[in-house]
Amino acid sequence: MIPDSNETIFALSSGALPAGVAVVRLSGPATFVVLNALIGTLPRPRFASLRSIRSRDGVLLDTGLVVIFPGPASFTGEDCAEIHLHGGKAVVAAVLSELEGFDGCRIAEAGEFSRRAFENGKLDLVEIEGLADLLAAETEMQRRLAAEQSFGRLSAVYDGWRERLLHARAMVEAELDFADEGDIPGSVSDQVWPDLNALAGEVRKQLEAERAGEIIRDGFKVVIAGSPNVGKSSLLNALVDREVAIVTEYAGTTRDVLHCELDIAGFAVHLFDTAGIRETDEPVEREGIRRALGTIAEADLVLHLKDASAAAESVDFVHHGDVPVITVGTKIDAITDSSPKHTYDLMISSAQKVGLDDLRQAILQVLREKTYVISLAIPSRIRQRQHLRDILANVEEAVRSADIGLELRAEYLRRASDSLGRITGKIDVEAMLGKIFSDFCVGK
Repeated sequence: MIPDSNETIFALSSGALPAGVAVVRLSGPATFVVLNALIGTLPRPRFASLRSIRSRDGVLLDTGLVVIFPGPASFTGEDCAEIHLHGGKAVVAAVLSELEGFDGCRIAEAGEFSRRAFENGKLDLVEIEGLADLLAAETEMQRRLAAEQSFGRLSAVYDGWRERLLHARAMVEAELDFADEGDIPGSVSDQVWPDLNALAGEVRKQLEAERAGEIIRDGFKVVIAGSPNVGKSSLLNALVDREVAIVTEYAGTTRDVLHCELDIAGFAVHLFDTAGIRETDEPVEREGIRRALGTIAEADLVLHLKDASAAAESVDFVHHGDVPVITVGTKIDAITDSSPKHTYDLMISSAQKVGLDDLRQAILQVLREKTYVISLAIPSRIRQRQHLRDILANVEEAVRSADIGLELRAEYLRRASDSLGRITGKIDVEAMLGKIFSDFCVGK
């Protein structure tokens, strides 16, 4: 159900209680009426003022700072206010209960403040999605990627494309509709095809950067793989500096895929420890090996561990396709003069924490190669990428299909404009709004 925008909404917009300060946000037509009943004289817009917050019966609930933001110059485009309270559970509960008693005033749904900002033209969908990613960002690169979108830099790119498409469509339509007019020269549409060809190139570059955006936003998958007892679980524990995986001298200890996260130079790295790959008839271990091979197939990088102190492996499982592989010799602290000599990309000892920094740098080098882009104003969501592919396909068809007539070429350009409008939310997006805004916390 679409929320009623005529109601005034409120919610706790700060973190979990208890806290030093709790911020209650209001938005809607009755915001200032409600606030006047709670604090008396309203403060000067956008200036924080100390006020006593009282119930309508005159009971003092708290003393705190109040800030008002008259619409349309506010986050939602409506009259808004913030009440900064002491962050005790009972204090906040009392204020929220008092607000709920006003007619036409209710608790906000998840993401409803942001949805009102979108519906009132304060933010487009790309900025909304960037804001959601900014709230969820856990690493520096995730923050930087989200900032490019939430602060409008990616939207500015799309707005520029929109203006160029509108100009091209206008030129084509002018030739179609007014070719017999004296002030409309023939073949006026020929002026637009070179620019549309350049536009197609720009869209193509955005799509080439899509994998980089996905890795930065969702994380880089690094799978630790190898035969049993080569030190996979020990490496996982050493990299994250805590006991995540059980380590024993018995082969087949790890039966399932273990996962943990690591921050390397601001990038989110997902580490996966897998079951040792070998021939076995034991059904549980075989299932673990099957899952390990499936995880390897989905990896962005595979660390193929081999025991540098032991003989060569009897099982060769490496079938990674285009996935980069770093061969790591382990247990170098156990190497003796009689140990076989092999060549590895890196050599480590998890027990003595030798070579781990070099391994982190090797992971970072592959990660940077996969995420190298000139600008972080790039798509990071499947929805955006799907529409970009539609834009590219339609623009390319319009440019190269000179023999199909202007009417069909104009239709391709219209479809490209529609797909671009769906990225920013300018047209036909109602079906996706509920999903997008449900990802927000209440109060945002």
